[in-house]
Amino acid sequence: MMRPLTDTTTDQAPADPAATDDMLATQPIGYWSGLAHAAVTRHLRDAMARVDVTQPQYWVLNRVNGGSVAPSREEVVIQLTPLVDGPHEIARVIDQLFHRGWLRTDAGQRLQLTDAGEAARVRLRELVTELRAVVHEGISDVEYVAALKVLRRMVTNVEDNGDSQGSWSADEPVKETRSGPAGSVGRRPGRWWPGSAAGWSLR
Repeated sequence: MMRPLTDTTTDQAPADPAATDDMLATQPIGYWSGLAHAAVTRHLRDAMARVDVTQPQYWVLNRVNGGSVAPSREEVVIQLTPLVDGPHEIARVIDQLFHRGWLRTDAGQRLQLTDAGEAARVRLRELVTELRAVVHEGISDVEYVAALKVLRRMVTNVEDNGDSQGSWSADEPVKETRSGPAGSVGRRPGRWWPGSAAGWSLR
Protein backbone atom coordinates (compact mmCIF):
# COMPACT_ATOMS: atom_id res chain seq x y z
CA MET A 1 0.00 0.00 0.00
CA MET A 2 1.43 3.37 -1.00
CA ARG A 3 2.18 5.81 1.79
CA PRO A 4 0.63 9.28 1.43
CA LEU A 5 3.03 11.98 0.33
CA THR A 6 2.26 13.93 3.52
CA ASP A 7 3.72 11.12 5.61
CA THR A 8 6.90 12.48 7.19
CA THR A 9 8.64 9.16 6.52
CA THR A 10 8.11 9.47 2.78
CA ASP A 11 11.43 10.47 1.25
CA GLN A 12 12.38 11.33 -2.29
CA ALA A 13 14.18 8.64 -4.23
CA PRO A 14 16.44 9.15 -7.26
CA ALA A 15 14.59 9.41 -10.57
CA ASP A 16 13.89 5.93 -11.90
CA PRO A 17 12.08 5.39 -15.23
CA ALA A 18 11.43 1.78 -14.18
CA ALA A 19 9.78 2.73 -10.87
CA THR A 20 6.83 0.51 -9.98
CA ASP A 21 3.47 1.95 -8.90
CA ASP A 22 4.25 1.54 -5.21
CA MET A 23 7.44 3.60 -5.68
CA LEU A 24 5.88 6.56 -7.49
CA ALA A 25 5.10 8.58 -4.35
CA THR A 26 8.85 9.03 -3.82
CA GLN A 27 9.69 9.97 -7.41
CA PRO A 28 10.71 13.59 -8.30
CA ILE A 29 8.01 15.53 -10.15
CA GLY A 30 10.59 17.48 -12.17
CA TYR A 31 11.88 14.29 -13.76
CA TRP A 32 8.48 12.91 -14.72
CA SER A 33 6.98 16.19 -15.91
CA GLY A 34 10.11 16.77 -17.99
CA LEU A 35 9.99 13.24 -19.39
CA ALA A 36 6.33 13.65 -20.37
CA HIS A 37 7.03 17.03 -21.96
CA ALA A 38 9.94 15.68 -23.99
CA ALA A 39 8.06 12.61 -25.22
CA VAL A 40 4.88 14.45 -26.17
CA THR A 41 6.74 17.31 -27.85
CA ARG A 42 8.90 14.89 -29.83
CA HIS A 43 5.80 12.94 -30.91
CA LEU A 44 4.12 16.12 -32.13
CA ARG A 45 7.13 17.68 -33.83
CA ASP A 46 8.13 14.46 -35.60
CA ALA A 47 4.63 14.18 -37.07
CA MET A 48 4.66 17.82 -38.18
CA ALA A 49 8.11 17.41 -39.74
CA ARG A 50 6.69 14.69 -41.97
CA VAL A 51 4.39 17.30 -43.53
CA ASP A 52 7.16 19.94 -43.63
CA VAL A 53 5.80 22.14 -40.83
CA THR A 54 7.23 23.11 -37.45
CA GLN A 55 5.38 23.52 -34.18
CA PRO A 56 6.23 27.26 -33.96
CA GLN A 57 4.76 27.72 -37.45
CA TYR A 58 1.55 26.13 -36.20
CA TRP A 59 1.53 28.42 -33.15
CA VAL A 60 1.84 31.49 -35.37
CA LEU A 61 -0.96 30.34 -37.68
CA ASN A 62 -3.26 29.81 -34.70
CA ARG A 63 -2.31 33.10 -33.06
CA VAL A 64 -2.98 35.08 -36.24
CA ASN A 65 -6.32 33.34 -36.65
CA GLY A 66 -7.33 33.28 -33.00
CA GLY A 67 -8.34 36.82 -32.06
CA SER A 68 -11.21 39.15 -32.87
CA VAL A 69 -8.65 41.69 -34.10
CA ALA A 70 -5.79 40.75 -36.40
CA PRO A 71 -2.48 40.98 -34.52
CA SER A 72 0.60 42.91 -35.54
CA ARG A 73 3.90 41.20 -36.17
CA GLU A 74 5.24 42.63 -32.91
CA GLU A 75 2.28 41.32 -30.89
CA VAL A 76 2.76 37.79 -32.21
CA VAL A 77 6.49 37.91 -31.47
CA ILE A 78 5.92 39.15 -27.91
CA GLN A 79 3.27 36.53 -27.13
CA LEU A 80 5.03 33.48 -28.57
CA THR A 81 8.71 34.18 -27.87
CA PRO A 82 8.52 32.74 -24.30
CA LEU A 83 7.69 29.35 -25.85
CA VAL A 84 10.80 29.09 -28.02
CA ASP A 85 14.56 28.98 -27.55
CA GLY A 86 15.66 32.41 -28.74
CA PRO A 87 14.37 35.99 -29.07
CA HIS A 88 14.46 35.96 -32.89
CA GLU A 89 12.85 32.59 -33.67
CA ILE A 90 9.23 33.75 -33.95
CA ALA A 91 10.19 36.64 -36.23
CA ARG A 92 11.94 34.13 -38.48
CA VAL A 93 8.91 31.85 -38.43
CA ILE A 94 6.70 34.74 -39.54
CA ASP A 95 9.09 35.37 -42.44
CA GLN A 96 8.95 31.68 -43.36
CA LEU A 97 5.16 31.78 -43.46
CA PHE A 98 5.22 34.87 -45.68
CA HIS A 99 7.60 33.00 -48.00
CA ARG A 100 5.23 30.02 -48.14
CA GLY A 101 2.33 32.28 -48.99
CA TRP A 102 0.47 31.48 -45.77
CA LEU A 103 0.59 35.00 -44.30
CA ARG A 104 -0.12 38.47 -45.65
CA THR A 105 -0.49 41.95 -44.18
CA ASP A 106 -3.58 44.10 -44.48
CA ALA A 107 -3.74 47.88 -45.03
CA GLY A 108 -3.02 48.45 -41.34
CA GLN A 109 0.06 46.19 -41.40
CA ARG A 110 -1.79 43.55 -39.39
CA LEU A 111 -1.12 39.88 -40.04
CA GLN A 112 -3.77 37.85 -41.85
CA LEU A 113 -3.88 34.26 -43.05
CA THR A 114 -4.11 33.71 -46.77
CA ASP A 115 -6.53 31.08 -48.06
CA ALA A 116 -3.60 28.67 -48.28
CA GLY A 117 -2.57 29.56 -44.73
CA GLU A 118 -6.05 28.91 -43.36
CA ALA A 119 -6.21 25.59 -45.19
CA ALA A 120 -2.85 24.62 -43.69
CA ARG A 121 -4.00 25.67 -40.20
CA VAL A 122 -7.12 23.51 -40.46
CA ARG A 123 -5.14 20.48 -41.67
CA LEU A 124 -2.62 20.90 -38.87
CA ARG A 125 -5.32 21.21 -36.24
CA GLU A 126 -6.79 17.93 -37.45
CA LEU A 127 -3.34 16.36 -37.22
CA VAL A 128 -2.80 17.65 -33.69
CA THR A 129 -6.22 16.35 -32.63
CA GLU A 130 -5.29 12.89 -33.93
CA LEU A 131 -1.93 12.98 -32.16
CA ARG A 132 -3.51 14.13 -28.92
CA ALA A 133 -5.87 11.14 -29.07
CA VAL A 134 -2.85 8.83 -29.22
CA VAL A 135 -1.29 10.45 -26.15
CA HIS A 136 -4.58 10.31 -24.22
CA GLU A 137 -5.31 6.68 -25.07
CA GLY A 138 -6.41 4.81 -21.94
CA ILE A 139 -6.67 8.04 -19.91
CA SER A 140 -10.12 9.26 -18.90
CA ASP A 141 -11.03 12.94 -18.72
CA VAL A 142 -11.32 12.54 -14.95
CA GLU A 143 -7.77 11.18 -14.70
CA TYR A 144 -6.43 13.90 -16.98
CA VAL A 145 -8.09 16.67 -15.00
CA ALA A 146 -6.81 15.17 -11.74
CA ALA A 147 -3.24 15.12 -13.07
CA LEU A 148 -3.42 18.75 -14.19
CA LYS A 149 -4.92 19.83 -10.86
CA VAL A 150 -2.01 18.21 -9.04
CA LEU A 151 0.52 20.00 -11.28
CA ARG A 152 -1.32 23.30 -10.88
CA ARG A 153 -1.32 22.91 -7.10
CA MET A 154 2.42 22.20 -7.10
CA VAL A 155 3.06 25.36 -9.11
CA THR A 156 0.96 27.31 -6.61
CA ASN A 157 2.82 25.75 -3.68
CA VAL A 158 6.17 26.70 -5.18
CA GLU A 159 5.12 30.27 -5.96
CA ASP A 160 3.51 30.80 -2.55
CA ASN A 161 6.48 29.45 -0.58
CA GLY A 162 9.45 30.59 -2.63
CA ASP A 163 10.45 33.27 -0.14
CA SER A 164 10.87 30.69 2.61
CA GLN A 165 13.45 28.63 0.69
CA GLY A 166 16.53 30.67 1.55
CA SER A 167 18.34 31.94 -1.51
CA TRP A 168 16.24 29.78 -3.84
CA SER A 169 13.37 31.48 -5.68
CA ALA A 170 10.18 30.04 -7.13
CA ASP A 171 11.20 31.76 -10.36
CA GLU A 172 14.47 29.82 -10.49
CA PRO A 173 14.07 27.27 -13.30
CA VAL A 174 15.04 23.62 -13.10
CA LYS A 175 18.29 23.10 -14.96
CA GLU A 176 17.15 21.29 -18.07
CA THR A 177 17.54 21.06 -21.81
CA ARG A 178 14.80 21.27 -24.41
CA SER A 179 14.64 17.48 -24.37
CA GLY A 180 13.87 17.29 -20.65
CA PRO A 181 15.44 17.81 -17.25
CA ALA A 182 19.13 17.29 -16.75
CA GLY A 183 18.40 15.07 -13.76
CA SER A 184 16.48 14.75 -10.55
CA VAL A 185 15.14 18.00 -9.20
CA GLY A 186 16.04 17.10 -5.64
CA ARG A 187 14.16 18.48 -2.67
CA ARG A 188 13.66 21.96 -4.03
CA PRO A 189 10.90 21.97 -6.63
CA GLY A 190 11.46 24.15 -9.65
CA ARG A 191 9.25 25.40 -12.42
CA TRP A 192 9.13 22.96 -15.29
CA TRP A 193 8.76 24.07 -18.87
CA PRO A 194 5.13 25.06 -19.37
CA GLY A 195 5.27 23.11 -22.54
CA SER A 196 2.67 22.19 -21.61
CA ALA A 197 1.41 22.21 -22.85
CA ALA A 198 3.50 23.95 -25.16
CA GLY A 199 4.03 20.38 -26.09
CA TRP A 200 0.33 20.07 -26.79
CA SER A 201 -0.54 23.70 -27.10
CA LEU A 202 -3.31 24.25 -29.60
CA ARG A 203 -2.34 27.89 -29.95
